[in-house]
Amino acid sequence: MRHHRLNPSHVEPTGAAGQQVRHWRLQAGMSQLDLALSAGVSQRHLSCVETGRAKASPSTLHALLSALDIPLEHCNAVFLAAGYAPRYAATPLEAPDMAVIHAALEQILQANNPAAAIVIDSQWDIIAANTSTGLLLRMAGLPADLPPGLNLLDTLLRPGGLGDRLANAQDVRALTWQRACREAASNRALAQRLRGITAPTIALPAAPASPVALTRVDTAEGELSFLSTFTTFGMPADITVASLRIEHLVPADAQTQARMRAAYEQWQATG
Repeated sequence: MRHHRLNPSHVEPTGAAGQQVRHWRLQAGMSQLDLALSAGVSQRHLSCVETGRAKASPSTLHALLSALDIPLEHCNAVFLAAGYAPRYAATPLEAPDMAVIHAALEQILQANNPAAAIVIDSQWDIIAANTSTGLLLRMAGLPADLPPGLNLLDTLLRPGGLGDRLANAQDVRALTWQRACREAASNRALAQRLRGITAPTIALPAAPASPVALTRVDTAEGELSFLSTFTTFGMPADITVASLRIEHLVPADAQTQARMRAAYEQWQATG
């Protein structure tokens, strides 16, 4: 069986705005024609912007960066390189303006019961969780209350956490590491965090038995299987908001669904 390791790396474009646009375009695998059509500009003008023969207006830069779907903080870097003010703020989560965001997250989390759901940020720190997450942790033999500052990468990849309670821990750890490494390519803080974690051994997988990889949790009453899905804000205009995502653990079979529902209904009756 062949094994390999992935190393987290941080690649941040520097230089003139046009050079940065070209970097992101190549990273996205788009031709100049593809990007020009998506952004509604001419290929000739895009070529001049990338080579520095022309300066893009703020609206043109916004159109190009939106078409490339790059992280908002990197959009700010391109605007600065072009001589414009940063376009996007990074509002602290505790700021009053974020109350509507907290309300929306809470509504989605509670609507997800009896399935587990958590909110994580760009560093994979767990910001919030619903009731069913605590119930699932308890069934897995872990404390139901998430400790403050718990990081999802830590609890999955380091010994003593949730990763140790998974029936398919090697697969989940490998996929988690690969996803985090991809995100770290444009996230310096995450890349730094990954350098402090021992990379899991990644084996060449067998032919998959399911269209998607499952998260299989060992409990005292048997194994529970979940599909993992993510929800993000559809039109973020703030770096902090763009970094948030909700991970849903959707029951993958009738037995898991029944056990999660029973645990939640018991909590409702006694809580």
